[in-house]
Amino acid sequence: MPTFITLGNFTDQGIKSVKDAVKRADAVNDMAKKFCVTMKDIHWTMGAYDVVATFEAPDGQSMSAFSLAVGMAGNIRGQTMRAFTREDMTGILKKLA
Repeated sequence: MPTFITLGNFTDQGIKSVKDAVKRADAVNDMAKKFCVTMKDIHWTMGAYDVVATFEAPDGQSMSAFSLAVGMAGNIRGQTMRAFTREDMTGILKKLA
């Protein structure tokens, strides 16, 4: 199943209620299931991003719909990237001429 990594930053709304961050992560995890997405892990970070999370989704459309739904809640703005395993990358490189 494709893997996606999301880098997120709290919005003004999100930082005002940061004490609920763990509860919100649980709610995001529950929401993910409605889109057939699985949250593999989440980390709250210091530096350029406040949150880093890893998800698995059946396809990009499912992940995009889920990401939009999370964004609609207004607590976080994210940037999502498709991630490839070593096995995936080996297959990709074999396709090069």
